[in-house]
Amino acid sequence: MDSISFKLDVFEGPLDLLLHLIQKHKLNINDIEISKLLEQYLIYIDRCKEQDLELAGEFLEMAARLIYIKTVSLLPKPQEAEEIKKELQGALIEYSLCKKAAAELKERFIGNDIFVRQPMKIKVSATYRLIHSPDRLVEAFMNMGAKNIDFQEANESKIGSVVQQKTVSVISKVVYVLRTLYQGGKVYMESLYENVYDRSARVATFLAVLELTKSGRILISDDCTEIYLKKRG
Repeated sequence: MDSISFKLDVFEGPLDLLLHLIQKHKLNINDIEISKLLEQYLIYIDRCKEQDLELAGEFLEMAARLIYIKTVSLLPKPQEAEEIKKELQGALIEYSLCKKAAAELKERFIGNDIFVRQPMKIKVSATYRLIHSPDRLVEAFMNMGAKNIDFQEANESKIGSVVQQKTVSVISKVVYVLRTLYQGGKVYMESLYENVYDRSARVATFLAVLELTKSGRILISDDCTEIYLKKRG
C-alpha cells in the first residue's frame, strides 16, 4: 500500500501559518483555543518531516511557545500564560490587518499597465501671443503707477493750446529698467514711476516694460506689482 502524501502550502512565517490554521478551523482570533491551535500546528510540522522539508528555526520556536503557553495554563496561576497568549493574539491581529492592506494595494497596482516615455523637448517661443482688451491694458497701466495722475484734471486744464514736450525714447527706458533690475534682481512697478511726471517718459517706461516682457527678458508678478529679471539657462 502506497504511503499517503500531503501537498503542503508554503507560508512566509509562523504567523502566516497560524493565521491560516485559525481561518481554516474557524477559530476565534480574539480568544484562541491554544490546545486546538497547537494540535493543528504540530500536525503541519509532522507532515513537513514526512516529506523531508526543512523547517526554519522560527517555526520550531513558535511550536515551543505554543507548548509553553499550554503548559503554563495548566498551572494553578495561569496569569503568565494569559499574558503570552494576549501578545500572540495581538501579533496575529496586526499581521492579519497587514495582509488585508497588502491585498488591497495589490488590486490597486496598475504599474504593468502604464508605460512612461521620456519627456519631449518643447521649443519655447519668445513671441507673446496673448491678446488683451484695451481695458486690460489701461488697468495694467494704472497699476504701474499711472493711478497717481488725475487724467480728468489734466484734460480740463487744456485750453486748446499745444504744449511742446520732450519725447522720451522707448530704448532709453529699456536700458533704465534693465539697469535697475541688474542692481537688485527685482523692482516694484511703482518705483519705476517715482518722480516721473512727464507723460512721454511714463508712456516710454510702460512700453519698455511691455517690450522686455514680450522678448522674455523680464517677468511680471501675477498681481502686476513687481518685475523680476529672468535668469538665463
